[in-house]
Amino acid sequence: MELYFSPLACSLATRIALYEANADAQFIEVDTKSKQLRDGSDFYPINPLGQVPVLRTDEGWLLRENTAILPYVADAFPAARLAPAVGTAERAKLQEWLGFISTELHKAVFVPLLDPHATADVQAYTRKKVNLRLGVLEAHLRGREFLMEHFTVGDAYLVTVLNWAQHSGVDLAEWPSVDAYYKRTAHRPQVAKALAEEVALYLEEQAWRHVNAA
Repeated sequence: MELYFSPLACSLATRIALYEANADAQFIEVDTKSKQLRDGSDFYPINPLGQVPVLRTDEGWLLRENTAILPYVADAFPAARLAPAVGTAERAKLQEWLGFISTELHKAVFVPLLDPHATADVQAYTRKKVNLRLGVLEAHLRGREFLMEHFTVGDAYLVTVLNWAQHSGVDLAEWPSVDAYYKRTAHRPQVAKALAEEVALYLEEQAWRHVNAA
């Protein structure tokens, strides 16, 4: 498998899932500003939207959305128990959580808050959505270690998205169960490994941008 990623973007969720599965995978960095790979080649033929993640499967398929990629990885490595069995109520609940993370947190909250071009009105409108959505998550996580009965690809996605809170003016301490979940999950060995690697790559990327902008 090959994962096209950008440091600390939502593609981090798939890196975490691959590490949890002990999968043999290659990681190909994408500059989402220039829409190029590190070798200078054009990323648009891989994804016409110019976005990560993209997973190239061993069969040669290209999957381009977290809600497709994460279940695929889970099903490719069943021994890792990253998703309940297909056709079960538990699997439907996992799909529900993946949808919630993707639409209600990732796109509805954090994308606008992290967008440097978002106007003050957009930022204010978005912040009105935070309490309800994190409140729902707070209620669910109270007394739970993970989203489901054990760690799944849903947790890989959720910890990735919650990692953006510190950069978007959202103080997770207002939701104690969410905050505790994030801190606990971020210290899980494979999650911590993925985070540390991508932080290093992000800092390297930022230093390169600074030098080339001078």
